[in-house]
Amino acid sequence: MTTTTPTPSPEPTAPSPWAQGWHRSARQMPSPNRGPRPGQAHIDLIVVHSISLPPGQYGRQAVQDLFMNRLDWDAHPYYQGIRGLQVSAHFFIERDGTVWQFVDCDQRAWHAGVSAYRGRSQCNDDSVGIELEGLEGATFEPAQYDALARLCTDLAQRYPIAHIAGHEHIAPGRKADPGPGFRWPHLQHLLGWDARCFPAGTLPD
Repeated sequence: MTTTTPTPSPEPTAPSPWAQGWHRSARQMPSPNRGPRPGQAHIDLIVVHSISLPPGQYGRQAVQDLFMNRLDWDAHPYYQGIRGLQVSAHFFIERDGTVWQFVDCDQRAWHAGVSAYRGRSQCNDDSVGIELEGLEGATFEPAQYDALARLCTDLAQRYPIAHIAGHEHIAPGRKADPGPGFRWPHLQHLLGWDARCFPAGTLPD
């Protein structure tokens, strides 16, 4: 009796975390505040922001409302200073690590404003913006770092990511987020990326 050795089955390929420019695990809420990227845009930058509305208050859904142009401007005195603002980010990470996506990463979100980095201006054109729920200069939660690292890793699988910076690094003097409470060395440890990917002065020598 002749026996044959079964041919091993190929290892299953892990499904892509992406459905085009949408991340499958994020809660999707498409914002109207978006536009096409310029032709041949080289999406190689991740920009980390921080936001909370009102400042220092969390879990109120106000950030989502802002990005969807449905924030009640009269709900808090702080909102009078941003009345009519139309902005967005590709992603928003809540304090518990929940990830929301507002703009297809193949499109341009309105998160950077007047900006320049790695010798290029208009960072909205070729960056992905990630907002962390938090107060500028304050600390962030472990769940947020973990979610941010996973998201950055997935972005680097789809786009030629070579740089990651804070809003403060692409718009110095105008913006200061995420600020001194953000632990860049911890993010580098989670990602394992080369120090050259990070802004100067954010990592120990």
